Amino acid sequence: IEIYSLHVDCKVTSRFAHTVITSKIVNRANESREATFEVELPKTAFITNFSMSIDGKVYPGIIKEKASAQKEYDTAISHGQSAGLVKITGRKLEQFHVSVSIAAASKVTFELTYEELLKRQLGKFELLIKVRPKQLVKHFQIDVHIFEPQGISFLETDSTFMTNELTEALTKVQNETKAHILFKPTVDQQKINPELDETLLNGDFVVRYDVKRGATAGDIQIVNGYFVHYFAPREMPVFPKNVIFVIDRSGSMAGRKIEQTRDALLKILQDLHAEDHFGFITFSSKVAEWKSSLLQATAENVASAAGFVQTLSARGGTDINRALLTAVSVLDKAERLPERSVSMIILLTDGQPTSGENNVQVIQENIQKAVNGKYALFCLGFGFDVSYKFLEKMALSNGGIARRIYENADAALQLQGFYQEVATPILMRIEMQYPENAVEGLTKNNFKLFFEGSEIIVSGKISNELDLFPVEIKAQSHASDLTLKEEANVKEKEQVFQNQSYIFGNFIERLWAYLTIQQLLEKSISAQEEDQKTLEAQALELSLQYSFVTPLTSMVVTKPAGQQQTELANKPTEAG
Repeated sequence: IEIYSLHVDCKVTSRFAHTVITSKIVNRANESREATFEVELPKTAFITNFSMSIDGKVYPGIIKEKASAQKEYDTAISHGQSAGLVKITGRKLEQFHVSVSIAAASKVTFELTYEELLKRQLGKFELLIKVRPKQLVKHFQIDVHIFEPQGISFLETDSTFMTNELTEALTKVQNETKAHILFKPTVDQQKINPELDETLLNGDFVVRYDVKRGATAGDIQIVNGYFVHYFAPREMPVFPKNVIFVIDRSGSMAGRKIEQTRDALLKILQDLHAEDHFGFITFSSKVAEWKSSLLQATAENVASAAGFVQTLSARGGTDINRALLTAVSVLDKAERLPERSVSMIILLTDGQPTSGENNVQVIQENIQKAVNGKYALFCLGFGFDVSYKFLEKMALSNGGIARRIYENADAALQLQGFYQEVATPILMRIEMQYPENAVEGLTKNNFKLFFEGSEIIVSGKISNELDLFPVEIKAQSHASDLTLKEEANVKEKEQVFQNQSYIFGNFIERLWAYLTIQQLLEKSISAQEEDQKTLEAQALELSLQYSFVTPLTSMVVTKPAGQQQTELANKPTEAG
């Protein structure tokens, strides 16, 4: 079985990435063989299309509602279950895997398309392409086109497998608003050494960039009546934060995990700003406060905290409920905190609640009642014994987010990386306002906190013929209350994309659908049961209309007669 061509074509238009992976395979044996298409794609992406064509006949993947697809599938295969075509393979990736049997000398072409909205983190956008052909490929190329009307401020490529030879196969061309990156190694350049037919191409190929930001009230783009508004203010004073670290030191954290936690916390302590206040609560079956009140992050207090962190050891059960309630009460009682400051609780745990209150629903209710919208709760789940669903619901119900920390060598870096994302809040209570009677289907437009290095994105449909589209942003900064205004000229904005030949025409509409689905799914996690059904129904309708494989839809892949006829591609989620 020979992969004679493998192309990754990626077009990024104003953060919205559209990637097509095409693999062409020939069976050089004189009997039929299995041809396999195995690619990894970012978890944040939605698959939108898949097809295989065997000797000219096309077998398309059809996107259906998950429940009905599963029912059909079960009927078709009453005698055994196949594992589905997509599974999570790591912190950022999931894998799509399909095999088909092809006759001697036959050819098959696999084509997979997925889309995602690139998210700005720590000041850059990252496009991740996983490369693992497992054999030398005659025609191999990665072709990336980026168009950012705001202008590209910096661009870099990075790869885990580059050698000097391979660098020669990489070209980058860039002007004010566009970039083109082409990686096209010859068979010889792909070899680990000239004697062996083994490939070097195994790992990540990453493109990172950021855009120029001129306008104070962000940047508005309009195509075919849909708009997207990007807002990422720069050079603003940082809010002091009051942060309590709630650290699990139950028995299961013993060994590597508690070591990595100590390493990360020591680094995080160094990153605290002098006007921040902080505290530690550790818990197993018992809950212990390092100090009974928050301390200012003076050099002396930070040194004393570092001493404490180094003594952290692990044994006992897991009383998440008491630990979090203690954290809330420390913040409630805190005195002399800076007037304009941001309070947050960061929970790190690796297990289910086993001590004290262990009904997760009761814990969620207790915490939500206690927090009452005053503080942001971030939940980090270490490894796979945690109930991620529980942590995610708790974080989203309390203005924060959840993140899984993978038990790898880089776990301490993952923890630090997460902290860096939330370390510099520069705005709070942000309201993005648009003309009321002129906008439909608006995505989320008010945000509790904005962190340096990230970006706020709002999208919607401009419902009537406006010439000017006014926007207004209200927010609180550390220094003052802000009101920022901007007016976009609709015709001028529409013109920007008209003459770009390689852009797919309705990309802002698809971006709007992608963002709306993501937000509906996120909202349904912390919603009451009846609201959950409504939110999921809306997300399902959009997933089908725009053909996205989301947690509510499945792609049915049909194969030639005589083979296991259908298989399902589902979207895996972190909560499983």
